[in-house]
Amino acid sequence: MTRFYLSGQNSFSNRGCEAIVRSTVKLINQVFENPVILVPSNNIELDQKQWPEYKAFGVEFVPDEFPKVTRFWAHFQRLPCKIIKQARWPFGLSEQFKSDIESVDVVMSVGGDNYSLDYRLPSLLVALDQYAQSKNKISVLFGASVGPFEKEPAYVPFIQNHLRSFNQLWVRESVSYQYLTDELKLNNVHKMADPAFNLDYQETVMDDFWPKEVGEGVLGINISPLIEKYTHEGQPSLREETIEFIKHVMNTTSLSVVLVPHVIPLDNSAKNNDAQYMAPMLEALAPFSNRIGMVPSSYNAAQLKYVIKQLRFFIGARTHSTIAALSSYVPTVSISYSVKAKGINMDIFAEQTPVLPTNQLSKKTLIEKMDWLLANEEGLKKRLNEQIPLMKQSGVDAIRKLESIVAK
Repeated sequence: MTRFYLSGQNSFSNRGCEAIVRSTVKLINQVFENPVILVPSNNIELDQKQWPEYKAFGVEFVPDEFPKVTRFWAHFQRLPCKIIKQARWPFGLSEQFKSDIESVDVVMSVGGDNYSLDYRLPSLLVALDQYAQSKNKISVLFGASVGPFEKEPAYVPFIQNHLRSFNQLWVRESVSYQYLTDELKLNNVHKMADPAFNLDYQETVMDDFWPKEVGEGVLGINISPLIEKYTHEGQPSLREETIEFIKHVMNTTSLSVVLVPHVIPLDNSAKNNDAQYMAPMLEALAPFSNRIGMVPSSYNAAQLKYVIKQLRFFIGARTHSTIAALSSYVPTVSISYSVKAKGINMDIFAEQTPVLPTNQLSKKTLIEKMDWLLANEEGLKKRLNEQIPLMKQSGVDAIRKLESIVAK
């Protein structure tokens, strides 16, 4: 019986995090017999409700390690001081976390893009993984995008040495792979697809929100408050631009639209809430009420993927909403604010045409991408049918290579 700890995870409010955990657990169970998998959570009761069947997969939810001082330290490390950039986590770790780590065989750092500057310097995460390594646990970064860190040049040597200390670095797209091998010169790097490509569907009833008039199919759209942070000064509201784009779709095609929130806090808070961000769009599009709907906030990651599977096309900002679409063979445009969408699409399509950078988003560019989807639908489906099975298999292969280390 092999025991795992999924470092870097703490909530299913982001359905992408939930998708990563569910899929990583699925992959582990495909290779290891009767594993025990500790999943950190900042609200165990709410996360358990999201995944009622968790016990069947050997999952045990445990308290997460995210001290209140974490945000202070992240802000403090923004100061332009080399010593501060390279400072280790100074606040210690809880006895509960130490006990959990000491009870396992493998620590898998998950979370997608935790090891990047998207959320400032990953100091706490480094401390968690360093503690596991100090206890001689097998340490793996799994299914991640990494870096780049050059905006903080004083931090690069520090993070380079830390990444070198992992037994394996499994990155989910080619941009990260090239960065780690070419720029940081690391030799413990392997490539796989995001584990969420392997997420299973959970069938669900859609009558309450599915458009009454479907026409030639349904276009799914996900935008989020996060992307507004990546706009340039003077750029119009991305939500308003998307509303105008949907009006264009309604007036020039017989497609219907479903809005797909993918990050919805389980405690219904307003912070970083896709559902609350997109709700005004339904009001603005009331004249088309028979052709538009929005997925309920209560849906879990597997249910959302089932809904996305029913779509003809998808345009999404949240990375894992687009992964749910791509892995369901739905022609997709990714609204991108970081390297991860570019890398994932390059690995599937060998081009960047499916990517719409956030700072270029407008009614006009959305129309251009919609026209591209319509014109290239069959070719995109063919490419997805060729590539997605390979990407799913890469996750199984990664776990098998991890097993070869555990078995030694």
